[in-house]
Amino acid sequence: MEILVCSKRKYDYFLKQKHCNLFKSLDDCIKEKPKFAIITNETHLHIKTAIKLAKAGIHLFIEKPLSNSLKGIKELLNITNKNKLVTLIGCNLRFYPCIKLIKEIICSQKLGRIISVRVENGSFLPEWHPSENYRKSYAARNDLGGGVVLTCIHEIDYLYWFFGNILEVFSITGKFSNLDIQTEDLSAILLRFKNNIIGEAHLDYFQRPNTRSCKIIGSKGTLSWDMTTNDVRYYDIKNKTWTRKLKLSNYDINMTYLEELSHFVDCIRMRKKTLNDLKEGTYTLKVALAIKKSSKLRKLQVVG
Repeated sequence: MEILVCSKRKYDYFLKQKHCNLFKSLDDCIKEKPKFAIITNETHLHIKTAIKLAKAGIHLFIEKPLSNSLKGIKELLNITNKNKLVTLIGCNLRFYPCIKLIKEIICSQKLGRIISVRVENGSFLPEWHPSENYRKSYAARNDLGGGVVLTCIHEIDYLYWFFGNILEVFSITGKFSNLDIQTEDLSAILLRFKNNIIGEAHLDYFQRPNTRSCKIIGSKGTLSWDMTTNDVRYYDIKNKTWTRKLKLSNYDINMTYLEELSHFVDCIRMRKKTLNDLKEGTYTLKVALAIKKSSKLRKLQVVG
């Protein structure tokens, strides 16, 4: 497989070592007629880049979040539909074994009627890329589409995947730590799903040590996942016992990215819809934008 790389950054030794063809112009890349493109530039440039590629009939893998606004998305949807393009929004947690198992257990109705869910994702932004200045990263800048709600959209995405449409949201979102950034670093979110499940989500940029977890409470039992221990546990109300459903030892999270890419390529070959296409990514973005708007207006927001 021939790999074309288009970037405004200085090309590093790794790319040259892997025999990638390097370009500074997207137009020059398109002339090479690639089968698909992976869009990983700054969030605010995703849609503009995707439209240009889609017009050339190129299948699209767009890294999360889809964008930082809804501008241009309708046009992109029209083009991808017209050209029958396969699209995937990159949310790798959908390919993580613990999250996949939770989805299976929810679908099996083993939890009974699900009543509520609580999720948390906290980490320390300066440690994401220690060799880089975190203040200049896209995650720390409003003009590039950063902020904890959009950058950490994985939790919103997998909750939508688990439980379906979200009816309304309320949040307190803003900058509360002493990090030297322009964007919000904390979001405390309440969600009401269409099926009346109540969700609580905590996202932050300043927590140490890192934490990531999910707890789902149903009428027959409780399901708990902790990413620091890589395990999923189930509490059976009737038997009053905890059972470990999955324990991952020495799991390499990079496997989720490989499986995600493999899924995308397979869908292109078979001309079928991906697990998280442009339409789903648009909905998740609408939820994220409603969360930010709720905090700004200090009122409940209905998700459109």
